[in-house]
Amino acid sequence: MIKRLFFGFLAVSMATPLLAQSGTSSPYSQYGLGVLTDQSQGFSRGMNGVGLGLRKGNIVNTLNPASYSAVDSLSMIFDMGLSGKLTNYKEGAVSQNITKADFEYVAASFRLMPNVGVSFGMLPLTNIGYEYSTSTYLKESNTVVLENYSGDGGFHQAYLGAGWKVMKPLSIGFNAAYLWGSYKRSVTTASSESALRTLSKSYEASVSSFNLQVGLQWEQQLSKSDMLTLGSTWGVGHKLGADPTCSILTSDAQTGVSDTTKLTIANGLKLPTSIGVGLAYQHADKLTAAADFTMQKWGAIDFPSYNATKGDYSLQPGLLKDRYAVNAGVDYVPGAMSRNFLKRVHYRCGVGYATPYYKIDGVDGPKEMSVSAGFGIPLQNSYNNRSVLNISAQWARTSATDLITENVFRINIGLTFNERWFAKWKID
Repeated sequence: MIKRLFFGFLAVSMATPLLAQSGTSSPYSQYGLGVLTDQSQGFSRGMNGVGLGLRKGNIVNTLNPASYSAVDSLSMIFDMGLSGKLTNYKEGAVSQNITKADFEYVAASFRLMPNVGVSFGMLPLTNIGYEYSTSTYLKESNTVVLENYSGDGGFHQAYLGAGWKVMKPLSIGFNAAYLWGSYKRSVTTASSESALRTLSKSYEASVSSFNLQVGLQWEQQLSKSDMLTLGSTWGVGHKLGADPTCSILTSDAQTGVSDTTKLTIANGLKLPTSIGVGLAYQHADKLTAAADFTMQKWGAIDFPSYNATKGDYSLQPGLLKDRYAVNAGVDYVPGAMSRNFLKRVHYRCGVGYATPYYKIDGVDGPKEMSVSAGFGIPLQNSYNNRSVLNISAQWARTSATDLITENVFRINIGLTFNERWFAKWKID
């Protein structure tokens, strides 16, 4: 067991460079801490990321750590996923397609002792990645102002969690994570009137902190074959101990003179308090239906901003706003124990809606609507038939009036290894 756990931690550490890559090309990642990532795993992706009420012994569900106590006593579960996506950006009559592929997560879970399950792994938290240019014609001075925007980075977390079944209906749990990452955003301005003179602003921050989430689940038996589970989570909001900086560089290629001003905000970044509630209904081994509601209190956070008029870089209120998200999904398997392969396949679908957590020039950012569908394909091997290949497709549309519209088509592939590592073999 110790050797296998060692190799499990080794697999997680080897995934670190892959997870550290930016998973977005969205210009909206220039706001706040970047684009928030989907925290769900393979089973939930086809259900559009629901999971607060999901409680199953054959999956890893990091959305609610109380679910870890449901893991099968003989199982060691590994779950890893990757995705490929095609994004169409449209503004007016201008349209552009960009493709990306990313290794998204790696997670594992096992039973530590009776009624206690443990999970560990790595998950992305936010992604930043964009590069674009704008031009503005100033009729009064007959000049063209060119601005180049670019950014890269994001935040990631390596977590260790546990779930405890306190009594028959109630389970509680926690995820404690080491949170790290950095970002760099820059804006370079030049005009046709003074092409040799440029003004560059660079925003940077590096984070090394923690993240903590607690959860609970309550099971209510409705009948012999029907179960209803209520789930709830709470994420701890706190400062990240990071000192974001703004560097302003003015250079003149003709005279060779340049000047740099660096402004710093001590302990200027923060994570919001978050609350989530969810329901999951399960009928025998055939049907699972679930719905989640989450709220993140970003509106209570002041965020770093540069005021060109005052020449001041400081924390400003009103740049972020509370984020709300609703997701619902269904998983159906005709016959989990059937000899017919197609009856053992899981068929999934889901829908979702989310509000933005940032404002753009004082106006709310774009809202997101999404739909998903997928399959859970059982894999046979010489030992068991419990490992699953999860394949899902998701379409998400991010849009608002007079802003860039994003249409994202994503393919998610997750592989869940569910092996009997702790069984004792007997020889007759």
